[in-house]
Amino acid sequence: MLRQLQLRRLSVESPRSGLPLVCILVATAFVLLGLFAASGWAAEIQLPALRFDLDDPDAPQQLSGALQIVLLLTVLSVAPSVLIMMTSFTRVAVVLAFMRQAIGTQQSPPNQIVVGLALFLTVFIMMPVWQKIHSEAIVPYTQHEISGEEFLKRGAAPLKEFMLRQTSKKDLALFVSFTKGEKPENPESLALTTVIPAFVISELKTAFQIGFVLFIPFIIMDMVVSSILLSMGMMMLPPVMISLPFKLMLFVLVDGWNVLTGSLVKSFQ
Repeated sequence: MLRQLQLRRLSVESPRSGLPLVCILVATAFVLLGLFAASGWAAEIQLPALRFDLDDPDAPQQLSGALQIVLLLTVLSVAPSVLIMMTSFTRVAVVLAFMRQAIGTQQSPPNQIVVGLALFLTVFIMMPVWQKIHSEAIVPYTQHEISGEEFLKRGAAPLKEFMLRQTSKKDLALFVSFTKGEKPENPESLALTTVIPAFVISELKTAFQIGFVLFIPFIIMDMVVSSILLSMGMMMLPPVMISLPFKLMLFVLVDGWNVLTGSLVKSFQ
């Protein structure tokens, strides 16, 4: 008898047996709904209803609208990444990261400052392109002078022009060779799906070239300090620890941030 009582007690207190708790919650919910309906509050609140019936004659249109909403949300979620890859952000961010590694300051300046500076430089560099998009696409569209398709076409044209100006012909030819169908007559007739990856790898190539040039003076300084320490017999002292203050002093004396940002901006003109 005691054994049966213990088993019943365990079945009630066990977290696996959720049936009594579910029943209590359902009953409480129905009671609250009854009180809510009886009080007359339900008539004052109108909740939107979402309904989809496959047997409804308008079901294909409903499905098409739902898919369009899902597609729009997907595009909005990846839009920041696409815009970053289609602007000067890639080159600026990579060069600033190389600059920090060349000096050897580890996490100074922090990643937040590097990314923030890259974003503001990108806004400054891309301002003429965005002004052109605003005047040729956004303003006519808001004034109902052009259709949505024409709006997308006009808005993509300045970005494509900017990317083609910074993309090497070799990278364009690489992705054109991957496409099947007729070859375009000129670069302006290329699709964005071909121009964007070619632009990205061209930007990475240019950023690595600038990074190589940035590393040269600091590597020479490391070699000089290492040779001096070795000649003095200080083999246990890390050369990086001694060369870091001299790197910082050299970078400040030549006004490195001014020269670096000015060179980055001029590289897009």
